Amino acid sequence: QVHLVESGGGLVQPGGSLRLSCAASGIIVSINTMGWYRQAPGKERELVASITSSGTTNYADSVKGRFTISRDNAKNTVYLQMNSLKPEDTAVYYCRRTRVSGPREYTSWGQGTQVTVSS
Repeated sequence: QVHLVESGGGLVQPGGSLRLSCAASGIIVSINTMGWYRQAPGKERELVASITSSGTTNYADSVKGRFTISRDNAKNTVYLQMNSLKPEDTAVYYCRRTRVSGPREYTSWGQGTQVTVSS
């Protein structure tokens, strides 16, 4: 059974930093595409950043230059380093894994962690 557990969210002032973690069990993160998504109140869930099995990263335009996605294969954990945070970054952040095997796509989500950017 796959479990993705996010942590590291909290309240931070504008301009501050947070590092989110997504600890995985039941899968090997290095052979999955791992992504961070966020959903603000009244808005749709959106992709923030992703990292493929080959290490290719992708970022939403709104976070480029501020956020960095990475993974620690030994810890089977994916991180999202968030710097220069803005109030508009306030959302619930979710970890997702995707793996395509033949004709099937396997997807799992974490439960989310709240990030609030406010003075």
